[in-house]
Amino acid sequence: MIRTSTFLQCALIAVLLSNPACGGPADYNNRDSIITQTAAKIIPEIITGAEQIPLYIDYLKGKNIGMVVNQTSVIGKALTPSVDSLVKAGITVKKIFGPEHGFRGNASNGATVNDATDTQTGLPVVSLYGNKHYKPTPADLNGIDLMIFDIQDVGTRFYTYISTLHYVMEACAENNVELMILDRPNPNGYLIDGPILDTINHSFVGMHPIPISHGMTIAEYAQMINGEGWLKNGVKCKLKIIKVANYKHDMVYKLPVNPSPNLNTDQSILLYPSVCLFEGTTLSLGRGTFFPFLEVGHPSLKGKYAFSFTPVSIQGMSENPPQKDKLCYGISLKGYSSDAIRNKGRIDLSWLLELYKAFPDKKHFFNEYFIKLAGTAELRKQIEAGKTEDEIRSSWQAGLNKFKTTRGKYLLYD
Repeated sequence: MIRTSTFLQCALIAVLLSNPACGGPADYNNRDSIITQTAAKIIPEIITGAEQIPLYIDYLKGKNIGMVVNQTSVIGKALTPSVDSLVKAGITVKKIFGPEHGFRGNASNGATVNDATDTQTGLPVVSLYGNKHYKPTPADLNGIDLMIFDIQDVGTRFYTYISTLHYVMEACAENNVELMILDRPNPNGYLIDGPILDTINHSFVGMHPIPISHGMTIAEYAQMINGEGWLKNGVKCKLKIIKVANYKHDMVYKLPVNPSPNLNTDQSILLYPSVCLFEGTTLSLGRGTFFPFLEVGHPSLKGKYAFSFTPVSIQGMSENPPQKDKLCYGISLKGYSSDAIRNKGRIDLSWLLELYKAFPDKKHFFNEYFIKLAGTAELRKQIEAGKTEDEIRSSWQAGLNKFKTTRGKYLLYD
């Protein structure tokens, strides 16, 4: 689904409302409906890289293929797994590699995922999120001629699929295996914001000196990893990219499949860059409810907020969530519209600042994970010092300006 640009809206209004065949002035009150219907005819549908099979099927023939995929790796309205589509087309898929949450996407956040045999395809599945096995080994890649990376990302530094991308690229480069990326849109592609990661805080939830929200697709990000020399010993991964058709970064893209168990609504995906920082605090972020990333609270906020919720164990989502089985009081973001999030066009720190001020035991508000998520120790210091959101944001600008210049070298889309 694509939102019409302001320029196109103006053009359509001018044409439609001056044309008697379109209803003329009498239809002015119905202009939004007219614009939407007409724009849908003008703007072609977004087509993911995976869906453009004719562009790459011949390249795969005669090769032994490894695929880095999960539950988001689907094709078409039938949501057919890309693995199944290629096997049915006669392509030799030898091995599947699964990221955090596993190949089928049913493992909780942070849960160890073991190697297995997929019951539906019979293919061996190598976990890239089990017992620190983040990077394919030479044995994993033995006999593989070409790797395919086809995973839906959400455009944030701490969402670990881009960390998996890094290690897959590094392993491919070291073992002389080409990597094909079937690109997909970034639902937060319009957003470039947040503090730049200080490399001393390098971790699996923050591997590179980029802001919290980078505004790039997986393929664009892969080009940046190569171009900036971020792979070990400066090795370069040979890339073959199948681009998304009819895509621009500011387009609205609603994911056909949840990217992970706790990002289960359009709202949560758009709010994720702003509210995930609460994972670095003692507060519950709604894990253990059916509205994760849309509820924030803590038992000690009783009397300060009327809204409440109780995190519980939910298999496949959060088996042991923060503040489990405790009544938490705080804020609900369920009524916050997706359009409002996009129109603001920046990470929202207001909820973090508000709840820090309201929290009675400020000494224990943050945990050690916060710095890893923020990418810098400065943000915590600024919040504790009582800095305003504008003051905090101003400290990001020099780094963001530099990143945007670097980012521009690797873009595939307007």
